[in-house]
Amino acid sequence: MLDDDLDRNDVENAILKGRIEKQLTHDSRGTRYRIKGPCLDGRIVHVICRFREESSILLITVYAL
Repeated sequence: MLDDDLDRNDVENAILKGRIEKQLTHDSRGTRYRIKGPCLDGRIVHVICRFREESSILLITVYAL
């Protein structure tokens, strides 16, 4: 995130306004999702995450395209 000059608000915006682009199911720890969405300045980012049973999200990585 820091290398791409992204902060928490950018990630939140990408998740809320983006869409799930791909499900990555070949992982024994559970399904990962790649979300593609805009950050606050309009750049497009990918968020790789898992949705947890307790209604939370685990961010794995975030990067600008």
